[in-house]
Amino acid sequence: MGPADTDFDVIIIGAGPAGSSAAIYTSRANLRTLVIDKGIKSGALGITNKIENYPGVKDSMSGEALIDIMHEQAKSFGAEFLKTKVTGTDFNTGRKAVFTSEGNIHYSKVLLLATGAMGKSKFIAGEESLLGKGVSYCATCDGAFFKDKTAAVIGSNEEALEEALFLTRFVRKLYIISQRNTFDASDEIISDIKSNPLIEIKQPDRALSINGNEKVESVTISRVSEENKTDLPVDGVFIFTQGNKPVIDYLAGQVPVDQNSCMHVDHEMQTTISGVFACGDILCNDVQQAVVAAAQGCIAALAIDKYINKKTKFAKDYK
Repeated sequence: MGPADTDFDVIIIGAGPAGSSAAIYTSRANLRTLVIDKGIKSGALGITNKIENYPGVKDSMSGEALIDIMHEQAKSFGAEFLKTKVTGTDFNTGRKAVFTSEGNIHYSKVLLLATGAMGKSKFIAGEESLLGKGVSYCATCDGAFFKDKTAAVIGSNEEALEEALFLTRFVRKLYIISQRNTFDASDEIISDIKSNPLIEIKQPDRALSINGNEKVESVTISRVSEENKTDLPVDGVFIFTQGNKPVIDYLAGQVPVDQNSCMHVDHEMQTTISGVFACGDILCNDVQQAVVAAAQGCIAALAIDKYINKKTKFAKDYK
């Protein structure tokens, strides 16, 4: 990509299942498409060790391998991929401007936001290095890999407790580690947690570190008001301390979001800003699965084709 290659029909920020699926459709529709992402393993799917429930994937594969297949498919239709960090955007001119860390500016008629929800401001020691090696942010995605094993859930909100109950379908033992004396959840789900024989609650306890070399081996905890440390042997750690926060820092507040930083779109995946679309986990989907993100990417791409070419309805394309 040379200095002159800065004008596109579509720029997609985020190359996970949502962005990659959209790129397949937009490039196949002869829309010049640029996908910008800082790396395959920067998103939730990219750090997933095994995928077994994606349609068409008969044998398990890594999330990284699945995304790589999507990228190659999009490239075969002409999509261009750029590995870099997006540092800013500007919607105030006729074109959408996207700024990257190298100081370059890329322009497009339409912008699709697909950066997911991996934003965190604080990490537990060992969390980043063991992502995909036993550390996860999604029990419904990865719970089946911990059948008859021991796991820990870190968090005290309703999402954490719901995911903990889901994990009890697979694990032989589960710890819930919460810094708070109380859970921020409904009485019903708290009752289900406390009555489940597979669950041991560590409360109020801090998770100090997640330990292991090639995989998670233990988590170190201590009482909030004490110095004594305890190592809990575990095979997996599921973290819900802050939820999965949408990655939107590069927007600098140009797209309205709610109090949870969640973006809202219409039925065609368009935000309140004309020509700016969004799809995938950046929308705070209740169901965070790769197939859902991919489906939203498809819808967004068809809507973008309709928007750019001033069509009255979606193109029907099953080929």
